[in-house]
Amino acid sequence: MATVSRYQTASGATRYRVRYRTPDNRQTDKRGFLTKRDADRYANGIEVAKMRGEYVMPSMGRITVGELVTDWLARKKQATAPSHYRTLESAWRVHVGPRWAAVSVAEIDVLGIEAWITGMVAAGGGATTVHRAYGVFSGLLTDAVKANRLAVNPARAVANLPRKTARRHVYLTADEVHRLAEESAEHRALVLTLAFCGTRWGETIALRVRDIEFLRKRLNVSENAVQLGVEHALGQTKGREARSVPVPVFVLNEVSKQCEGKAPDDLVFPGRDGSYLPRPKSSGGWFAGAVKRAEVQKVTPHDLRHTAASLAVSSGANVLALARMLGHKDPSITLRVYADLFDTDLDAVAVSLHNAYSPDNVGKMWARTAEGERE
Repeated sequence: MATVSRYQTASGATRYRVRYRTPDNRQTDKRGFLTKRDADRYANGIEVAKMRGEYVMPSMGRITVGELVTDWLARKKQATAPSHYRTLESAWRVHVGPRWAAVSVAEIDVLGIEAWITGMVAAGGGATTVHRAYGVFSGLLTDAVKANRLAVNPARAVANLPRKTARRHVYLTADEVHRLAEESAEHRALVLTLAFCGTRWGETIALRVRDIEFLRKRLNVSENAVQLGVEHALGQTKGREARSVPVPVFVLNEVSKQCEGKAPDDLVFPGRDGSYLPRPKSSGGWFAGAVKRAEVQKVTPHDLRHTAASLAVSSGANVLALARMLGHKDPSITLRVYADLFDTDLDAVAVSLHNAYSPDNVGKMWARTAEGERE
């Protein structure tokens, strides 16, 4: 058990010392308490922490957040896609590091973290930016817990994270897609592929001739080309799994023109220099120009993925088939992202329930049954 004793400093002041044994049975102490009450409180806290298995050596908590980040980022660089790693590194450099790099993990508490979050929001930080910075910081503190430098992660108790608001999906009609494709000129087949197959931009520009199965009418999607500045990094798809995506014949006919005269390893939709096609500029690029000329609502290339989901549902695709097409590992993700597309299904359920169980219909069914029994 921890014990409390009084001692005199060199100047004659009275102070209190707490002596206790660590879980590995080593004798240690902490001194400098101004009152016996403070010393008793600390001693009791030590004993409770040991009983719960939450005891942390004070020296272990002296490591700063800045000393933890090097190894943490190195692991993330190995385990995540280059594009995702860049967002993590940027969040650390811009938002987390300036506030926490020099702070020891033992000094961090919930109130301090919440004050930091409030400051980011007040400075104009959007919900996504704040959540990403918080995620990086919380990940570092989780590492500190695993290394027995912290008993618990104080970031887990934060209650003031800003709420993310989902961006409204933009859906084009099939007629609008065809007008947009027509105005996209040399990129016609690319637009049709994005809007009717639902592949992501990076997945689409990474397609090679060998990935087109003309007889099965499928695209084999297994790679993703992510733009990093002016360069591209080739990696796995977002779901880290290859998938087979159905292609309508009219789209396949356009894609076949892109494959004429090319070797199996050649890109289907290359850029001007034969490498990966850069993402079009949000304004002044070929895609924005095609949108304006086609006189459709303002969309981005990624919005065509949403359009593909909408057109697939309208054509009768169920949730499971749509999830496989889009590369969602769990159909519940598809339902959450595109819940609005299935509102008509709820209407159909209401009609079916009415037809089957309304009093009028149930009464007629009972009357027919009773009449049959009398016969």
